[in-house]
Amino acid sequence: MHSPYSTRLLLACLVAIAALGIGSATASAEQTSGAATYRPGELIVGYADGTTAVQQESIQAAADVVVAAAPPAPTTQVVEVQPGQSVAEAASELQSSGAVLYAVPNYIAHASSYIPNDPGLGGARNWRKVQWNFIGPASVNAPDAWRNLALVGKAGGKGVVVAVLDSGVAYENRGIFRRSPDFLTSQFVPGYDFVDRDSHPNDGSGHGTFVAGVVAERTNNGVSLTGLAYGAKLMAVRVLDDEGMGDAADIAAGIRWAASHGAKVINLSLEFDMGVDATQIPTVIGAINYARSRGVVIVAASGNEASQTVAYPANAIGVISVGATTEHLCQADYSNQGFGLDLVAPGGGSDASVATDPNCRPLDPPGSDVFQLTFKDSVKVFSLVPEFQGTSMSSPHVAAAAALVIASGVLGAKPSAAAVERRLKATARDLGAPGYDDRYGYGLLDAAKATAAAVKPAKPTEPAKSARSR
Repeated sequence: MHSPYSTRLLLACLVAIAALGIGSATASAEQTSGAATYRPGELIVGYADGTTAVQQESIQAAADVVVAAAPPAPTTQVVEVQPGQSVAEAASELQSSGAVLYAVPNYIAHASSYIPNDPGLGGARNWRKVQWNFIGPASVNAPDAWRNLALVGKAGGKGVVVAVLDSGVAYENRGIFRRSPDFLTSQFVPGYDFVDRDSHPNDGSGHGTFVAGVVAERTNNGVSLTGLAYGAKLMAVRVLDDEGMGDAADIAAGIRWAASHGAKVINLSLEFDMGVDATQIPTVIGAINYARSRGVVIVAASGNEASQTVAYPANAIGVISVGATTEHLCQADYSNQGFGLDLVAPGGGSDASVATDPNCRPLDPPGSDVFQLTFKDSVKVFSLVPEFQGTSMSSPHVAAAAALVIASGVLGAKPSAAAVERRLKATARDLGAPGYDDRYGYGLLDAAKATAAAVKPAKPTEPAKSARSR
């Protein structure tokens, strides 16, 4: 006689089996497209306590099944059906014995993360060997973030517009220019070129294309690498020329243009010289204030001078400033730091010399660069170009994560820019000294935690931005 617990378990299993069409002789239990998957021809059979090995063998022989693997538990067997016999038929036959509590397919689980098929430098999914910045111990935990967004129907940050203010983007086939093979025309909303004053912000240096790739390079399409917010829309706004130079007037105009044309996030992988402060770029500060008043999240690179001060525009109030980390989870040796640094994200290269940080190994060979599909010498030849490292690479990680947070709904339908900023800081992975420090800010960006609905982080206690050195 079954115990009350065994009876409840049997009923629950039978309900599940009936729902799957396994317990009915007229319903097919074989796998169909979109159905849960299981080991072909295998069943897991649970026996009531006290069922002897001889009795189990007899029941299995009557159902014409054979043991397929070592038992996963003392009263459980994994069995295999014979050729010509369906899983449903075998399950029904086994369940006819009062000694069988359940007979269910050997269902297959999969990693809870989303692992795209992009090949990187080799076969399918080899992007993982290249993009240490997206997956692995020093990464921003992209796969789990992708899963979080897929679960709410906003894959890759679907619907959020991210403006990339840079050297342009390889987004169209026009004249000498070619669209990057890992972008689609449909990924882009109209942009503008403030260098040549036209509506075709094509990239002549490769820098802007790289930055845009970090944000939203196509993903799970069997081509090249992945982008963190691959479902977002990109807005290319060219404010830097082919030499990577741009003036305050054009940058300010670009910020205002992006904010006025639907951008929810603006990325600024650019910096002024360290001698420039807020009083010297009032047009840029005004544009930042304008964009923030419209609810736009603004992210900028902290700078690459290994300075104790964050460069502008990252150091401006209302901007999320981003420093760089290496593959070793150390501050990158070039990354600016200082009071007001908000977050860090992968930038690649060599470790800084930080005696108090065991992750830092400056005498070891440098960690890997960051890679995205772009070009170097010809606007028509795209490849995974080495030597891209810097806070320019770090900043778009945070911009993309901001897009994911907005799309995820964890902060509501229309979160404020301040709320998004707080979320990114509160869910960051603490590095260096406990809590906030001027080398790592609030820590390494964690896109998965930032987009996880179950995470309810405490509000970070940060140094007042109004007190920043300006």
